[in-house]
Amino acid sequence: MKMKTSSAMLGALVGGLFASFSGLAMADADLDKVVNTPGSWPIATGGYYSQHNSPLAQITKSNVKNVKAAWSFSTGVLNGHEGAPLVIGDMMYIHSAFPNNTYALNLNDPGKIVWQHKPKQDASTKAVMCCDVVDRGLAYGAGQIVKKQANGHVLALDAKTGKVNWEVEMCDPKVGQTLTQAPFVAKDTVLIGCSGAELGVRGAVNALDLKTGELKWRAFATGSDESIRLAKDFNKDNPHYGQFGLGTKTWEGDAWKIGGGTNWGWYAYDPKLNLFYYGSGNPAPWNETMRPGDNKWTMTIWGRDLDTGMAKWGYQKTPHDEWDFAGVNQMVLTDQPVNGKMTPLLSHIDRNGILYTLNRENGSLVVAEKVDPAVNVFKKVDLKTGTPVRDPEFATRMDHKGINICPSAMGFHNQGVDSYDPESRTLYAGLNHICMDWEPFMLPYRAGQFFVGATLAMYPGPNGPTKKEMGQIRAFDLTTGKAKWTKWEKFAAWGGTLYTKGGLVWYATLDGYLKALDNKDGKELWNFKMPSGGIGSPMTYTFKGKQYVGSMYGVGGWPGVGLVFDLTDPSAGLGAVGAFKELQNHTQMGGGLMVFSL
Repeated sequence: MKMKTSSAMLGALVGGLFASFSGLAMADADLDKVVNTPGSWPIATGGYYSQHNSPLAQITKSNVKNVKAAWSFSTGVLNGHEGAPLVIGDMMYIHSAFPNNTYALNLNDPGKIVWQHKPKQDASTKAVMCCDVVDRGLAYGAGQIVKKQANGHVLALDAKTGKVNWEVEMCDPKVGQTLTQAPFVAKDTVLIGCSGAELGVRGAVNALDLKTGELKWRAFATGSDESIRLAKDFNKDNPHYGQFGLGTKTWEGDAWKIGGGTNWGWYAYDPKLNLFYYGSGNPAPWNETMRPGDNKWTMTIWGRDLDTGMAKWGYQKTPHDEWDFAGVNQMVLTDQPVNGKMTPLLSHIDRNGILYTLNRENGSLVVAEKVDPAVNVFKKVDLKTGTPVRDPEFATRMDHKGINICPSAMGFHNQGVDSYDPESRTLYAGLNHICMDWEPFMLPYRAGQFFVGATLAMYPGPNGPTKKEMGQIRAFDLTTGKAKWTKWEKFAAWGGTLYTKGGLVWYATLDGYLKALDNKDGKELWNFKMPSGGIGSPMTYTFKGKQYVGSMYGVGGWPGVGLVFDLTDPSAGLGAVGAFKELQNHTQMGGGLMVFSL
């Protein structure tokens, strides 16, 4: 393990913008200052509760028509740019796709780079990265910018100077492990997980010491109870979810060792409960015939103790996944009345097309509703058992070719970060509307090589106004899981949304627009064509009393692999090339940030 000593003080950044909680642990003066500054954007998901919203209201429905481009910044990299920059005080921190450059700008003069960190990485790493060479962002804590590199390294940089305080190697590209996830800081801990389920990587969440980078604990998704770190009272309130011994018993032989379950998505944290939440991803290989059993604990929403990593509860949404419905998507924490009692909740739109709401204290299922009527792999989710009721017509077994399967492997929701309005209790979600045909095949496992076992064809789902739409912005009432309104898009709404208290829902589109909608009915009030397609999540901040909205641009990610890598075979890119063949007629490659204001 490669390491340098840190001189930064203990502590961590809490991003509580527009979230209702108090009593934060390990707070220090620096942390308190940032938490109480609504104009900052210190965490990729907007705050610990991952609500991705802001109380800023200078830009409103009535004046958004006057919003103009304020300034822009090019990262010099042309692949897909997911995530969003961070703003702490008068500094902004911007990331790029591979080779994972980081730039620090002073907002007094954003045309000048204060410092930059441009790592040298072996280009061979890109060959084992699934679905473009994206980077989902940075983290901040204890005066440091925490970043990762595709080659498996995690670093802490002095936020003022860019000096490397420590660097550790967490993942090994030689066996298919890479890093694309935005690190997450809470208290004195950095959370990070390796990607690579498509190469048979055994998934785990890793906790590093914020001060030194040393590994505090690691919790796997598969294997023994000890390696998964199951608490003695794991799932005590919901024993029907499963409890002990299942990380090996629900697999054939030693298949769990190459069984996937990686977590490359987003984290959320409840300081009162000291629990953090995330999802483990798809099992490996995609071909379900090769791994009989429920394949626990892939496809699971976890509630773990931050200090020890011990799992208090885990709910597997898709036992024995057969569609690549990797369950790593955003977890949104809210407090709402359930049966007349204010209850701590977690809401999650899964790749499988289900909007789940659970009691985040014990994992009990409260709501499970389809986000679109096109979902056909499941007839419903049994709220008593938590088990999805499958429709065998849309299975992917070896003896037939599955057709008209909805959602596709991209899911009806993917890596996008969605936003929540606590006043109306509404979640604004960026969704895909894509279905698929699926033909499985057998293949051997070879370390460091793709381990999928399926050929896919993807195409628009059936419910768009012209039957050609592949995306939608949809508003959901989180108390019921029911949709309020829908705004359709030609391409997948890949990056997610931002809600600002001026009554606006912001999002970027694959064909390159940043848009603002009326939060009440989804009416489009404003748009701007950016230099390249948007797959990141917008953010907002204030500087010298003025509100700004920022959005990364740079088409790519899974939907853009055909354009980015000049692929033409419709089945290439795991089916994405055929689905998004028209994208090249609407945008081209780029990479950077655009900032807007009145």
